[in-house]
Amino acid sequence: MHRETDAPPPTTDRAFPAHCAARSRGLDDMETQLIRCRACPRLVEWREEIGAARRAAFRDWEYWARPVPGFGPPDAALAVIGLAPAAHGGNRTGRMFTGDASGDFLFAALHTVGLASQPEATHRDDGLELYGVRITAPVHCAPPHNKPTPDERTTCRPWLARELELLAPTLKAVLALGAFAWQALLPVLDDAGRQVPRPRPAFAHGAEFTLPALGDDRGPLHILGSYHPSQQNTFTGTLTPDMLTDLLARAARLAGLNRRR
Repeated sequence: MHRETDAPPPTTDRAFPAHCAARSRGLDDMETQLIRCRACPRLVEWREEIGAARRAAFRDWEYWARPVPGFGPPDAALAVIGLAPAAHGGNRTGRMFTGDASGDFLFAALHTVGLASQPEATHRDDGLELYGVRITAPVHCAPPHNKPTPDERTTCRPWLARELELLAPTLKAVLALGAFAWQALLPVLDDAGRQVPRPRPAFAHGAEFTLPALGDDRGPLHILGSYHPSQQNTFTGTLTPDMLTDLLARAARLAGLNRRR
């Protein structure tokens, strides 16, 4: 029998993520709780408004319009962290980076390196498999203008913290896609007892540092940064396919995933 203090807060309460994430017994259990979350009113309103209005090209879709969980194997050696689901991408399909141009760019690179079974991701049941990689984000709901607020990032942080904690026994490397992901990741690692350098390493494409082993069962953790595969970056050549493929290949090697085709 649970004590009264163990009862979860309402899904609309800002304390809901912290309470439920900490008590998740595994990634599947965490996902069950995460997709119920309504702790950020602005994000809930936006994701549901987009899901009801829909884009003309997707008018026959039933939008997911809920928090989008991470996906990939529970024993992943590499985590790839984005920003948040796209309004007509993950918010529509229910899977991170699935169904939008950023995802097309990312999955093509993952496939080239040998970390994904196919170069395209169109919907949750398209047969895509990730090999040794888990994809997630610091904010799990689609934000207006692709810009979550710092407060929304903080509210959502317990989900990322618990996801990385559950992956910790096998996790060897993390690739942060963009400054937002980088800035969200470092405090999570700090809180987990990892010795993040001071001053904190600055984000840059190709930035890299290694955190020392933590105890007897947590080996060194390699942290890398890449520009986010947003259309703003890919259309302008700020991030090219070769740039992302090269960084993914390095992250894979550091994680012990030598799968390049």
